[in-house]
Amino acid sequence: MKMLTNIWTLILLGFLCSAFPSMEPMRTGALKLHRSQPTERISGSAGDVLDDDPVGRLKVFVYELPSKYNKKILQKDQRCLTHMFAAEIFMHRFLLSSAVRTLNPEEADWFYTPVYTTCDLTPNGLPLPFKSPRMMRSAIQLISSNWPYWNRSEGADHFFLVPHDFGACFHYQEEKAIERGILPLLQRATLVQTFGQRNHVCLKDGSITIPPYAPPQKMQAHLIHEKTPRSIFVYFRGLFYDVGNDPEGGYYARGARAAVWENFKDNPLFDISTEHPTTYYEDMQRAIFCLCPLGWAPWSPRLVEAVIFGCIPIIIADDIVLPFADAIPWEDIGVFVDEKDVPNLDTILTSIPVEVILRKQRLLANPSMKQAMLFPQPAQSGDAFHQVLNGLARKLPHDRSNVYLKPGQKILNWTAGPVGDLKPW
Repeated sequence: MKMLTNIWTLILLGFLCSAFPSMEPMRTGALKLHRSQPTERISGSAGDVLDDDPVGRLKVFVYELPSKYNKKILQKDQRCLTHMFAAEIFMHRFLLSSAVRTLNPEEADWFYTPVYTTCDLTPNGLPLPFKSPRMMRSAIQLISSNWPYWNRSEGADHFFLVPHDFGACFHYQEEKAIERGILPLLQRATLVQTFGQRNHVCLKDGSITIPPYAPPQKMQAHLIHEKTPRSIFVYFRGLFYDVGNDPEGGYYARGARAAVWENFKDNPLFDISTEHPTTYYEDMQRAIFCLCPLGWAPWSPRLVEAVIFGCIPIIIADDIVLPFADAIPWEDIGVFVDEKDVPNLDTILTSIPVEVILRKQRLLANPSMKQAMLFPQPAQSGDAFHQVLNGLARKLPHDRSNVYLKPGQKILNWTAGPVGDLKPW
């Protein structure tokens, strides 16, 4: 009887999610979404914050570094333009032509150092973070030797993009990332990073959490007909076990992905597999719920993809700090499931009232919600670039007593950290 009830819920929801009158297409930067679903604007301050215009509220000075720190690295491997860490490249390009850029460092509120620390890829496209600390130290040594602005604050009015798995801890395995900690020279800087987890050594106070990069043009190419019903209840494609790096199991994704597979691999409401089909984006547009579980890190591009394609994200990552959490009401558009409750996932999702699901979908259909998750080329008002600038603007004015040092004062320890990090780059 329970199974019949669940299947009926699936059919009912699939019908409701496709039974809305047609609306005008929504523009999301370079991405034009033609879903026919009505939208709902976030009420109160959250919606207002998403629409903020940072121009006129801050000025950013971009350091001119030798090309070995950025352009030459990219020339060696163009794959860096499309992987999930590419925000560091596109943020640099955006700032060079942005209206917030100033060529006069004396009037700057913030200083940006363009270092592409994730553009060192393995043959299968994974970033190698082992040179990143030395590369970052080298860049900081350069700007501190050639400009006076780092030394007057030891980086407190500087920001850096660090889109590694665990940010400026510069390691893809959590235990080793925790052991390393944030690069000591970045302790006073503002870090703009994809990693976000409360009470974690790799997320310092004042950091700005951003979405990972997902190619807008690629998603545009996979849009399906606007009236296609959402006939998949729960969708997921990805690893459940990482045998190569976690042969005994239980450590990868803290066992949450394994629990999904063991409990729901034979459940007809769950379309889950390790295979990654060519119809992946299309399938997400046919789904009501999309699982967004942690992997080695708590975040993944699935979160961006789910929002863009209007699939309600099921966030399974305890203590995660989500992108632009001060502007996007994640509790309203997603469903949070504790890692320990994964075995009850079917009951949790089938118990959500239809009207709640429909409201989440209306909120997800709001163009400003999707826009904030993308780094489009060219940049568009309200996109992720502008949300980063909004986050920096909200930190102004600087508290001079905390930001600027007294003459002769030193706080940072240039010789702290692992010995290997101190070698020249």
